[in-house]
Parts: sequence; C-alpha cells; structure tokens
Amino acid sequence: MTDVFRPGYHFTPPAHWMNDPNGLVFYDGEYHLFYQHHPHSNVWGPMHWGHAVSRDLVNWQHLPIALVPDEQGMIYSGSAVVDWEDTAGFGKEALVIFFTYNKNYYETQNLAYSLDKGRTWTKYEGNSILTPPPDTPDFRDPKVIWYGSRESGHWVMSLAAGRSIRFYTSSNLRDWEFSGSFSGHGSADGVWETPDLFELPVDGGPATRWVLTVGIGNGGPAGGSATQYFVGGFDGMTFHSENPPEATLWADWGADFYAPQSWSDEPNGRRIAIAWLSNWKYAIFTPTAAEDWRSAFSVPRELSLRRTEAGIRLVQRPIAELESLRGEHRHWENIIVGPAQNLLAGLEGYQYEIIAELEPEPNTTEFGFSLRVGSDEQTVVKYELERCRLVIDRTHSGSVDFHADFAAVHAADLALRENRLRLRILVDRSTLDVFAQDGLLSMTEAIFPSAGSRGMELFTTGGGLKVRRLDVYFMSAAKFL
Repeated sequence: MTDVFRPGYHFTPPAHWMNDPNGLVFYDGEYHLFYQHHPHSNVWGPMHWGHAVSRDLVNWQHLPIALVPDEQGMIYSGSAVVDWEDTAGFGKEALVIFFTYNKNYYETQNLAYSLDKGRTWTKYEGNSILTPPPDTPDFRDPKVIWYGSRESGHWVMSLAAGRSIRFYTSSNLRDWEFSGSFSGHGSADGVWETPDLFELPVDGGPATRWVLTVGIGNGGPAGGSATQYFVGGFDGMTFHSENPPEATLWADWGADFYAPQSWSDEPNGRRIAIAWLSNWKYAIFTPTAAEDWRSAFSVPRELSLRRTEAGIRLVQRPIAELESLRGEHRHWENIIVGPAQNLLAGLEGYQYEIIAELEPEPNTTEFGFSLRVGSDEQTVVKYELERCRLVIDRTHSGSVDFHADFAAVHAADLALRENRLRLRILVDRSTLDVFAQDGLLSMTEAIFPSAGSRGMELFTTGGGLKVRRLDVYFMSAAKFL
C-alpha cells in the first residue's frame, strides 16, 4: 500500500469524493453499499451514487456508478429494498432504490429499479413519486422499510423535512400518503437529515423498541455534524419517543460519525449500520485529497438495545466478521503496571485492534492509550477519573492544520462498572473507532498521522493500573477489488 492515509480495512472510494452511505440492502448473497459520490473531484459536487458489493462486509468489489445526475437534478441520499412480492410491478424480487433529486434547491423523491442483481438501474418513468409540501426547501433522504407481516403489511418511508421527520405509507412503492411526523425532540441546532428507522429487542428480547436515527448538520457533541437517535414506538404510521423532548441521545460522541444507515434484509437477522467517517465542518479540507480520494466509512457495527439506569440506550459493536482480519496477537492478563511502565513498548503498527479491561488503583488520576505515536505525534484515548469521562485528544495526531476546528479534545461522560473500563479500539491508517463498556458508548474520529508514527503506549498517571485483560491484534488489510 503506497497511500499514507488510505485505511486498510475501512471502506473508501476508488478515487475522489465520497460522503453518505446510501441504499444498504442484502440480496442473493451480496451486501450492497451505495454512497454519495463525485467521481470527477475530491470535493463535494454534482452527486452520483457510487456502488460496491460484499459477501462478508469486510472485503468489497467496486461496481460501476449506479445513478448519475440528469436534467431532473443531482442524486442525493436514499435507501433500497427488495420488492419480494412485486408490489411495484417492476418484477418479482426487483431491487428498488429511493433517492432525492435536487435541482436548484427543489427536492423531490424518486425511485429506480434493477432486475439484474443491481448491476444496471432503470429510473422510474413516473418520477417524481413525492413532492415537497409548500415552504419546505429541505425535503430529502428517503428511508423505506416494510412494516408488518409480508401478507398484511405496508411500506413506510421516513423523510427528513427541515427539523422534522415525515412519514408516508404505500402499498406499491409508487403512490405515497402522508401518515404523520416527528419533531420537537432532541437537538435542533442543525437541519435534520438521513433518517433510519428499525425495531430492536431490548437486552435480547422479548420486549422491543423502535429506534429512529437522525443526522444533524450542526451542533454535535464534538462540534459540527453528528447523529442523534430516539427510542420509542412506531405503529406503522408515525413515531413516538419515550424520552422527554429535551433529552438528546447521541449515537456517537466523536467528531466523525454522520448519516449512518443500516442494511435491509440482513440474512442473519442482525441490524448492521455504517456511517460516513467525517464532519461537514472540515470534510472538504482533509489531506487525503493529495492521494486522490477523500473520506472513509466507519467499520460496520451491529446494533442492539440495553436497559440502563438512565433508560434504554443504543449499543454498537464491531461486526464479528472483522475478526477474520486478525493476525499477530499479543496477550496480557492480571498484571499491575505503574506510571513509569509501558506494557506496549516495542510494538508498532498502522492497523490494529486493542481489547482491554482496565482497573485503576488508588491515587490514579487518568489512564489509557497513546496510539500512532511518532515524533511529536500521538492520538490519546484516556479515562479521567475525577471527571468520569472518556477522552480522545487528537491535537497532536498528525496533520491537523488544514482546518481550525480539527485539532481538538473530545469527551463523553462515562461511568466505570465495578471500577473497570472495557475498551475496544480499532486503529487504521487514518481512522479510529472506539467502543467503551461493551459498546454502550462509541467515539469515532479521523486522524492523519505521518507514516512513521507507528508506536503505541499504555499509560497511567498518579497511581497504578491493574490490567485485567489486554489483547492487541495486528490487522491485515481487507480486499478492495
């Protein structure tokens, strides 16, 4: 690999610009991944839909661009379904994608279909299938799901409209009726975008809740764009939150987790999501453009719900398939390290995974990991005991001067459990996915370290640290064909 910044196992476009994931659907052995793409530039521009497929969500095959702009406008974000019963009349088991046309800031909803496993796409001659209400300039990102049994259910579309989500229902994917809206909850600091809607068991079942995820263009916990979520009920017509309006639940507390979408028809019944690993504050300035590509996606995460003292919360864990990339392994357990020790001295790498269960001794004030360490460079993931929070410090993470808001310290409140912190950290050439307390909290960050910054350190300040368990796996690169 010659690129300094191109990740080894995070999805990136073959070249040029990428942002939101779109149209995630599984069909006939393949996970389809579409994405917002400008194939002629490293900055945002006339949006196309890029396309790739995978059989394991780890290794990917790039396919030709699926949708290109035309006289009706640019191709904005959307979703995909398998029309198992040919409700639309395009053909049994047709793949159908829904997207937003944007022309001169006028946004409409549209569809296209494929009868050859997604290799070619036909735009519906009856487009547009949905036009905006009066005085609604932001009207985009349709997420379509099937609600109810296959015999008696119906299609539902969730659609971002200003600072609200509107819901529509249909029996045939072509004709839609408004059924309700959701607003007035959570953060409204930025325009709402890219909704997703799905049902999950609580603590493995049998009780369930519905989850609505929403991207916001500004006001995230780390500044700029971010993703919030709501937990509640959905009756096939509209969504109701079970939390008070002032409650804001963040899907991720890092700076770079936006517009997540989940796969439809996942064959093992899992809810798996992926997100754009960037932030609208500085996305067009990141230094990967020198390598003729820009932006990556997070690792795919399996989603679940956990009941906590604060209420039911979203849990994210890296998918099990990523373990296929594990190579050389180092393991420690039940040892105590002091402030002057570095258990990881001599270990170096660009892409690796850390799994740790750590317990601070008395007088310890903070502990954690320094990652991608080099000359005057490091990214720090640490826990501060006095403030009970998890922190990522990327102020000296490498190239940081391309935007004034990039070099920053980001933090999230987090309680120890039985005085222990459980961490899972996936490090790649320019990405960092951090999961704490078995996925109850996640922080996702872009970093741009020099090629020579390969070191790592486990540190503790003020007192000792009991290492209940520590594993380091060096990760192989995924295949991108």
